[in-house]
Amino acid sequence: MNLIRATVSDFPEVVALTNLAFRGEEGWTVESKYIEGQRLDLEMLEETLAQHPAGMLLIWRDEADDTLLGSVWLEPEKDGDWYMGLLAVRPEQQGRQLGRKMLDACEETVRAEGAKRMVISVVNVRSRLVAWYERRGYVKTGESKPFPYDDPRVGKPLRDDLEFLVLVKQL
Repeated sequence: MNLIRATVSDFPEVVALTNLAFRGEEGWTVESKYIEGQRLDLEMLEETLAQHPAGMLLIWRDEADDTLLGSVWLEPEKDGDWYMGLLAVRPEQQGRQLGRKMLDACEETVRAEGAKRMVISVVNVRSRLVAWYERRGYVKTGESKPFPYDDPRVGKPLRDDLEFLVLVKQL
C-alpha cells in the first residue's frame, strides 16, 4: 500500500470520503446512529492542517483508476507518541481488509518517523470499532475526552452520553 501526502487538490475528495465513511448509510464504521450531519468540512480540514504543520494527511488511491480508497491524519505528539485520526476507507470496499492494511501502513509510516506509540480516540458507543482496534493491539488507557457538543461543525449528536475513549498501541 502506497500512502502519499494529500495535496490541496485532494482535500474535497478527502472531506467527501470522511463524511461517507463516518456519517454515511453504508459500512460498519458509520456513526450516523449516534451523530447526524457532517464529520468534516473543507474549512475544518484546512484549519487543522494550518494549526498542526507537523501532521500528515495521507491518502491511498487505487493504482488502476486513481479512486480515493482511504485517508488518514497522523500527527506527532510528545515523547514518541503519534496521534492517528480520521482513518477512513471507502465503505463499499469494507470487508476486503483495506482498513487493516491502512492501519498497518500508518503504523509503519510513524515507526519510520521514530514513533514509539500510536494514540487514537474512538466515540465510546462504537463498541464494534473499539473491539476491532483491540484485536489489532490497541489498549484502552482509561482516559476519555469530552465530545464537542458545542461545535455544530462536527455534526449533531443524537445522544447526550458521547465521549472519546483513548486507546494506545506500543510500536
